[in-house]
Formats: sequence, structure tokens, C-alpha cells
Amino acid sequence: MQGTMDGFSYGMVTPAAAFLMACLGAALGLRCTTRSLRTERSFKAGWLALGATSIGSGIWTMHFIAMMGFSVDEVPIGYDVPITFASLAVAIVMVGIGIFIVGYQGVTPMAMVTGGTITGLGVATMHYLGMAGMRLRGQFEYDTLTVALSVVIAVVAATVALWAAVSIRGFLPSLGASVVMGVAVSGMHYTGMAALSVHLHHAVTGSAADSPPTAPLIPLLIGPGCFLLLAAVVVMFDPLMVMGDPDWTDPAGHGTHGIGRAPGIPVQRQVPRFGTYADPASFQSQRQHTPTSRDR
Repeated sequence: MQGTMDGFSYGMVTPAAAFLMACLGAALGLRCTTRSLRTERSFKAGWLALGATSIGSGIWTMHFIAMMGFSVDEVPIGYDVPITFASLAVAIVMVGIGIFIVGYQGVTPMAMVTGGTITGLGVATMHYLGMAGMRLRGQFEYDTLTVALSVVIAVVAATVALWAAVSIRGFLPSLGASVVMGVAVSGMHYTGMAALSVHLHHAVTGSAADSPPTAPLIPLLIGPGCFLLLAAVVVMFDPLMVMGDPDWTDPAGHGTHGIGRAPGIPVQRQVPRFGTYADPASFQSQRQHTPTSRDR
């Protein structure tokens, strides 16, 4: 017996909320990835790990917010908690592998293709593993071509988003990259759902007593949702993340490190105008130099 599915039980509320969560996770994760490319090696892994966890939590939260609007008319739906959280772990690990490749190999074609492919596969794996955690008295079947299309969407868009995040500087390009990633995750999700059909078991009666154990989704979403808020606070209060590179960090090596200065002139210690990883005192404003009689 064919089940009657409805992916928009609450109208456009769940798709819109899911898309915003996907964009939030992507924005935080991609900004952390960009930040890792401009920091010391000792802090690089921390920023990349925060970015991977943000993206993974964002796409996982997006998926299950969207699933709150999914229903099958004839049967109640439950969720297997271990498999549901395993999909979160898989998303974080696979996305982490992808952005660690980009973070340590830099903006090279091979790194971008490899990192984007693994990140996109992580998005797709999270989706289908999360679907495998659903419990109802029936069986899921997928259209192979539509599933393949959903994976291609995830891989291509994830690659483009990573490239844009690390290649184009500025807040607006980063925001655009996060929107691309949000579109990728949402598009992949609903394309995958379009491939789904449900075949109910003949013994289904629709009685709640016969239904599988149900794990409500809202309590499961609290933890990853809180993490995303904390990650947002970390990003917002990092001056280099928000304001960009300070003027004193010259990629040619001038200024702080004394390379390129005229012979015989000692290195001048410069205090940056806003925070960076290099100097504990860098969160203080640069002091204005007051001319003295000696200077004159």
C-alpha cells in the first residue's frame, strides 16, 4: 500500500526556518575556515574544527527542522535516537575532512575539488543516514536517478561555497557563499525527499498502540541549536574575523617582521589597531604618538 506523504505540513514555515539554519551554520563554518587561513598554525586546527562543527550542526539542524513538516497520513513517525545522532557525527567528521584539506592545502584546484567533494558527500550522507533513522510501519524506496542528482547538487554547491569563502575576501562575498551553501543543503534535502516513496505494511492500522517508539524532534534539536548560538558569539567577538586583516599584517613581510626596511634602521614594535592572534596586548587601541621636543 502506497503511503500518502506531505513534506509541507506547516506550509512554508519549516522550509524557511530550515534554510535559515543551513545559512547560519554555513556562514559560521565558512568564516572560521577563512579565519584559519590567516592565523598561526597552532590555532588553525581549532578554527577548522569549529568551522566543521558549525557546518555539520547547521545541515543536521536544517534537515530535522525540515522533517518536522514531513508526515505520512496513514502512520505515525518516530526517530531512532542513536542513528539520528550518528548522522550528526558523520556530518561533522566528513565536513571536517573537507575543510581541513582546504585549510592546510590552501586555495589549490586539487584541494578545492577534493575538499568540496568530501564536504558535499558529507551533506548527502547525513541526509540519507538521518532518513534511515526514521521509524514507521512501512518501507522507504528511492528513485536512483533523483538520489544521484541530489548528491551532485550537494557536491557542486559545496565546492563553489568553499572556493568563494577562501578566495574572495570581504563580508558580502562570505555572506554570498553561505547562501550558496544554504541553497545547496536545502536543495539537496528536498531533491532527496522527491526521490522518496513509502510502501506501508499491510498490517498497519494507524493505531498509536501499534506504532513504533517515537522520539520527538524538538528536544533533539536543542543541543546543536545552542552550539550554533555559541559559535556565533565566538565569531562575533573575534575582531580579525569581523573587521578583516589589519594593515600591519603585510603579506610581503614588511613592517612587523622588519623585512624590507632600510639597512641600519631598527625594527619598530607596532601595536595593531585591533585584535589578532599574535600579541596578547593587541586588543588595546594603538596609542597616538605625541610629538616631543626631541622629535622636533
